[in-house]
Amino acid sequence: EGSCFTVILPFKIDTNARPEEKEDFDADISDIRVLLVEDNELNVEIAEFMLTENGAKVETVNNGLEAVQHFEASEPGTYDVILMDVILMDVMMPVMDGLTAARTIRALDRQDAKTIPIIAMTANAFREDAERCMEAGMNAHLAKPLDDEKIKQTISEELRKQNACHE
Repeated sequence: EGSCFTVILPFKIDTNARPEEKEDFDADISDIRVLLVEDNELNVEIAEFMLTENGAKVETVNNGLEAVQHFEASEPGTYDVILMDVILMDVMMPVMDGLTAARTIRALDRQDAKTIPIIAMTANAFREDAERCMEAGMNAHLAKPLDDEKIKQTISEELRKQNACHE
C-alpha cells in the first residue's frame, strides 16, 4: 500500500535578514520610444501589449540585422531603449542574433550607439547568460516570461542611469 515518512529538518531563522528594498522612484515608461527585437510572433504580441499598455511607443523588428539597420537609419535620439531577444543556446535568432546585434550597434559611429540602453530578454536566466549579455554591450538582462513590473522597473532604472551620466 505504500509507506509514510516524516522528515524533520531543524533550522534557525535568520534574524539578521533584511527585507527586500523597494525602489523609491516611479517606474513610469509613458512616451518611452522602444525598439523591440523579437523573432517569435507571440512574444512580440505579449511584449508589445505590456509596453503599450504602460504608455510606451513601440516599433518592432524580427531579427538582429533589422535592429541594426533600423537603429542606424534612425535619427539620433529616435529610440530611448532597445529590448532585444537573446537566444543563447544552439538555436539562434535568424539572420543575426541579439548578442551580435548589440555588439554591432555599440560599434556604430554615432554617440547614442554607445549610450542607448540595450536590455536583453531571454529564457536563459543563468548568471553566465547575463554575463554574456553584459560582455556584448547590453545594460540589463530580463528573464522570460516577461513580468510587467520588472520591464517597467528595468527600463526606468536604465534610463535614470543614462540621464545621470549626461548631467
